[in-house]
Amino acid sequence: MASKVSCLYILTVVCWASALWYLSITRPTSSYTGHRQLSSISIARKNVSFGNIRTRPINPHSFDFLINEPNKCEKTVPFLVILISTTHKEFDARQAIRETWGDENNFKGIKITTLFLLGKNADPVLNQMVEQESQIFHDIIVEDFIDSYHNLTLKTLMGMRWVATYCSKAKYVMKTDSDIFVNMDNLIYKLLKPNTKPRRRYFTGYVINGGPIRDVRSKWYMPRDLYPDSNYPPFCSGTGYIFSADVAELIYKTSLHTRLLHLEDVYVGLCLRKLGIHPFQNSGFNHWKMAYSLCRYRRVITVHQITPEEMHRIWNDMSSKKHLRC
Repeated sequence: MASKVSCLYILTVVCWASALWYLSITRPTSSYTGHRQLSSISIARKNVSFGNIRTRPINPHSFDFLINEPNKCEKTVPFLVILISTTHKEFDARQAIRETWGDENNFKGIKITTLFLLGKNADPVLNQMVEQESQIFHDIIVEDFIDSYHNLTLKTLMGMRWVATYCSKAKYVMKTDSDIFVNMDNLIYKLLKPNTKPRRRYFTGYVINGGPIRDVRSKWYMPRDLYPDSNYPPFCSGTGYIFSADVAELIYKTSLHTRLLHLEDVYVGLCLRKLGIHPFQNSGFNHWKMAYSLCRYRRVITVHQITPEEMHRIWNDMSSKKHLRC
């Protein structure tokens, strides 16, 4: 069985490399926001309805799962579910995470579930490659919205929906990105502390207090007709934040009645304000890149803009030098 999985993995790596080379020279990539479209791939479809919603949703999130892992939490309830926002071409980043901090078997006696979040790509070749990858690793979920920067909010809401539907008894959830290095020792033992009573209505990360950018040239441009206020509510940088699992369903339900914004972390902050949940500041979450040093990285929880090669190098160095003092 092990040799069969190894062969499938090697085949997947080769196929990904060939497909990405072909696409890079023959087919332009597209990035646009789209509505639901028919898809040729459908691994699991499940319509989910939540009770106690008294008014008609203005943002119904009426998407179906194209790839799902509904049984991921059935055998053992996870202490932590990690939701990682990624794109189709980032196979190397996903594999680096699987082999380093995202390995579900890193902590003996502490169940961790890792999932990669994707929408549907406009290119069927990339969809097929992700489907094949999913069949090997069983750690990918996909809904049938177009995968693009402007749909990052939909991607996070998909993760919230999945936790609320299939893993509601988990203790904590982390949402992060595929270019983030996570110091799991600090996250598990110093922040979440498995031997203590789990918190509820809890949300923490790098808290930002800011307002909308009106410059149309900015990546974070927010038009006045979409958000007229001059200030955002406090929100955690989307590069990485932690919340108690009960918050997943609360945010998802609240999103059904909250006008959609394309800035994912700001939108989550809006939902938190409606819920009366104030995010806690934690300086261990960094939303910028830091030059590597053993002692510096031992003090943090997240670091941004880390390549797959750096991910392996940092993980290997920190793992091999746990006995050293700073």
